[in-house]
Amino acid sequence: MALGVARRPAVTAGMALALVGTGAVGVSANDAVADSEPFTLSSAARNQATLSARESATDSARISRDRAGVNTQRAALNAQAQAAAKAKEDAAAKAAKAKAEALAKARAAAAQKAAREKARASAIANAQQDPRSAARALMADHGWGDSQWNCLNLLWEGESSWDYTAENSSSGAYGIPQSLPASKMAKFGADYRTNPITQITWGLWYIDQSYGSPCNAWDFWNGRYPHWY
Repeated sequence: MALGVARRPAVTAGMALALVGTGAVGVSANDAVADSEPFTLSSAARNQATLSARESATDSARISRDRAGVNTQRAALNAQAQAAAKAKEDAAAKAAKAKAEALAKARAAAAQKAAREKARASAIANAQQDPRSAARALMADHGWGDSQWNCLNLLWEGESSWDYTAENSSSGAYGIPQSLPASKMAKFGADYRTNPITQITWGLWYIDQSYGSPCNAWDFWNGRYPHWY
């Protein structure tokens, strides 16, 4: 061994491993100390975090309100639609009911009219056997109702006893209404001597033209003696 040459300390295996574990990864002793210290935020960062949290809460509340508003509006629209549909359904039902009632009323009126026409035709066809029923049916042509029937019945009972062949031997008045002369009744038919309907038709026309109603004619008849109208 030469003199004056200093000997380097030997590097042990433990030292080598320590160097590899620290220097090889670029971490110093100071870095290790820094990692062990607690992490803290700056005041500005904390304020920003607080503001962000508030904004997030505000946004959430606004979204909730908007969603609730949309749901309320949707519910209102649905309610309106349902109300409109029900109103339309009720109107249709009401119209259908009115139509059915009108139809039923029209049918009833038509049935009543048919019944009256049938009764009228039957009365006219049997006029020789029942001239009173024929006269009562024909009164309606002049707008006279039951209130006038009693007067007409008494009037022609007094004139002819409702005999379509009755003839006054002294004056020549003829038929149920005792037309004078008898030929006046030809206005409604040449068969005035044998057809009670021709006589009744003329007699009702004469009363209407001369007195306005059977009761007026009956009053006049009762005021004259011998009776006539």
